[in-house]
Amino acid sequence: MCLAVPSRILKIKEDNTALVETLGVRRVVSLDLIQEEVKEGDYVLIHVGFAIQKLNEEEARKSLELFEEALRSEGVPDI
Repeated sequence: MCLAVPSRILKIKEDNTALVETLGVRRVVSLDLIQEEVKEGDYVLIHVGFAIQKLNEEEARKSLELFEEALRSEGVPDI
């Protein structure tokens, strides 16, 4: 099973990578596999270091709320 958490694009770089933030964690991912045009502020799903799908903001926020709720139920402190 694969699990992908919505990530917000903070900055798009010239080498077709992007700095993204996922639940407070920042990392650089590749944009080579994504078909849609993306811009800073957009939400994407990340799989093994690649953005694979663009999400609308409402869908991303709902998913993030569910992830945060699941983490809290497991005793993980607020993110």
